[in-house]
Amino acid sequence: MSLHQRLNEARAAAEVPEVPRRQILDEINKRIHHQLIEALGPELYDRATSSDELKIKVENRLKDLISVEPTQLSPAEKKRLIDEITNDVLGYGPLDQFLRDPEVTEIMINGAETIYIERFGKIELSKEKFLDDMHLRRIIDKIVAQVGRRIDESVPMVDARLQDGSRVNAIIPPLAIGGPKLTIRKFSADPFKVEDLINFGTITPKVAMFIEACVRGRLNVIVSGGTGSGKTTTLNVLSSFIPTDERILTIEDAVELQLRQDHVIQLESRPANIEGKGEVAIRDLVRNALRMRPDRIVVGEVRGGEALDMLQAMNTGHDGSLSTVHANAPRDVLSRLETMVLMSGMELPIKAIREQCSSAIDLIIQQARLRDGTRRITHITEVQGMEGDIITLQDLFLFDFSMGLDESGKFKGKLKSTGIRPKFTQRLQDQGISLPAEVFQFEYIGRGMAS
Repeated sequence: MSLHQRLNEARAAAEVPEVPRRQILDEINKRIHHQLIEALGPELYDRATSSDELKIKVENRLKDLISVEPTQLSPAEKKRLIDEITNDVLGYGPLDQFLRDPEVTEIMINGAETIYIERFGKIELSKEKFLDDMHLRRIIDKIVAQVGRRIDESVPMVDARLQDGSRVNAIIPPLAIGGPKLTIRKFSADPFKVEDLINFGTITPKVAMFIEACVRGRLNVIVSGGTGSGKTTTLNVLSSFIPTDERILTIEDAVELQLRQDHVIQLESRPANIEGKGEVAIRDLVRNALRMRPDRIVVGEVRGGEALDMLQAMNTGHDGSLSTVHANAPRDVLSRLETMVLMSGMELPIKAIREQCSSAIDLIIQQARLRDGTRRITHITEVQGMEGDIITLQDLFLFDFSMGLDESGKFKGKLKSTGIRPKFTQRLQDQGISLPAEVFQFEYIGRGMAS
């Protein structure tokens, strides 16, 4: 070979970019990860094996696989690979760091390479990613299996929960285009208390005093709002006001509520099995709860025909019930309940449904996630009764949007009293619960408030 040819080859080699070391390690990680899954298989999900024994088994097998890896690895790189793959296999892979981070409130996986997180009400794109769709799918299978549920082509979407109570929703192909999707709504290990809501600006001390009196006075309360508005957090705080000597039954699709009272029974719905049998719906649990001698019934969310059973329970001696509903305004809550009662299959006239709603529900607490990322209660509204065919509502507290924004773009407004005392005030007083007059003292509310 001539000198000219050797120079050309050297020049061409120099123009080929060197593969980054991190990319090489990622490829090794992915290859060994799949080899480990194939080698251990069912042993990874054997409940008879303790977590410590499984960790030792995984680490030993990883050392064997790395020892025959043709790529030269430094001791630090070997340790890093062992740690990363062990965490992936035994934990939740790239999700672990977000699950440990108290500032992260929601994790949204749009695909193996796209993970969004929510911090302080704002969504941001993470740098973390899964190895591939199979890796993400294994994590989903692990989460779902822990609560005795399944996800496959016949049941391609499921609600589940993590061991810390965080809510999980997963959906896979063919319903999810482009690969599996996973959404995790995190819940604090130490539930928020009413003091926390006051510090966050969600409510004021006067409003806290008022809603505590309503719960202790056994009023039926609905918390409404959109997705991610903080309804479950508020419901948790409301339930904390229930006296400790009462028997409480909670009914949910996936257990989320974190009640601290001693006498609490938690019921959870169950989907149908692979044969399409064995489903236990929320409505079945509500009906069964009435036979369990409850003092209070707390339904995590009403979204179907169980609305009729809940309204009937509220109207037949089970005062002090609490629940949540997806709705954009207090008036919309009543419209949604009408629709859900009709979903029960009972052909009731609209007026009869409205009479049920007006006599069953005492108070609606409307919550919203504002554009600054904060979650605020915007309305506290009394359900006063019927006038003709219309249910009459009266706003007791409203959020004042007219106060504008501060320098950081946060709303300066707060909940303010409209100056109107609710009709149920006498009912509270009959039970020995009195509220100071200043709770209902009129506060000016400017224009621009949400309707």
